[in-house]
Amino acid sequence: MEYRKGPVTLRGRKVPTSTTDQRLLDSSGPADWVHTDPWRVLRIQSEFVEGFGTLSELGPAVSVFGSARLLPGHPVYELSVAVGAALVEAGYAVITGGGPGTMEGANLGAVREGGTSVGLGIELPFETGLNAHVNLGINFRYFFARKTMFVKYAQGFIVLPGGYGTLDELFEAVTLVQTGKVTNFPIVLMGTDFWTPLLQWLRSTLVAEGTIAEADLDLLHLTDDPAEAVRIVREART
Repeated sequence: MEYRKGPVTLRGRKVPTSTTDQRLLDSSGPADWVHTDPWRVLRIQSEFVEGFGTLSELGPAVSVFGSARLLPGHPVYELSVAVGAALVEAGYAVITGGGPGTMEGANLGAVREGGTSVGLGIELPFETGLNAHVNLGINFRYFFARKTMFVKYAQGFIVLPGGYGTLDELFEAVTLVQTGKVTNFPIVLMGTDFWTPLLQWLRSTLVAEGTIAEADLDLLHLTDDPAEAVRIVREART
């Protein structure tokens, strides 16, 4: 097994039993965090510096999210390839989490069209390294540093069907737009059949209970067409 820990690669007995994020967030046990956490700040700082320095001249880009579990041959994987290709054809770099599944598909589509294919990897116990179609990659220890890069260097999000991680990125992006933390930031949901039940729940429950406004649903755009997804992103930036 090969394990990526930021820029470090570990194998065999060197593979840790917990992740860097896990140790940062664990408040149980002895109080030695008082002495170790201040030093962690320097490591966190280094991840931001590395990310900013690497991506600052990336140019127009779109972050693509989706499941790591939907592999080649699955219709959503093939859709992710088409999305990556369409973005490059429109002049965008493609940013993904750098993992397998639909992330790999979007990176593959970008590379096939001769574009910039970015992978922002993360230290996880069950996913290791960047997929083979990333031509600009950064490995992160901390989720929050990685998430900043997804938003800061993208002009929009395209969200394919996925699980908890995909939903996390989706709702964080919606919250940033809703609260005005980012402006002119389009969010496109790819896959009508997959996302429609969620949108119906948002309307029938959250809007009905008054926890979000009807207009908040307009922050999400739904389509099955990669070309339309790219058009939505481009028009939102003009």
